[in-house]
Amino acid sequence: MGMPFKAHLSGQRIFACSKCGVHLAYYEDIVSKSFQGRHGRAYLFDSVVNVSVGEKENRTLITGLHSVADIQCNVCNSTLGWKYVSGSTKANLPRE
Repeated sequence: MGMPFKAHLSGQRIFACSKCGVHLAYYEDIVSKSFQGRHGRAYLFDSVVNVSVGEKENRTLITGLHSVADIQCNVCNSTLGWKYVSGSTKANLPRE
């Protein structure tokens, strides 16, 4: 397997992987800061780059049962969080 493709985001307000520093998202892509993850504060982003998506699974969250998948950094394989996957509608997403 070769080197992973790395998208480079330009600008001053960019989120990056805490382990390897690869760019992940623009600050402007934050949809909500009202999330609490199992390791502390969490954000909901509209789009991210340089990540891979794991297997879909059902998890019981504060707002009920949701279909989610873990996301990992493409460069260092650190688990960054999770994302909503198909089957979740905007009506089912938490509200601020």
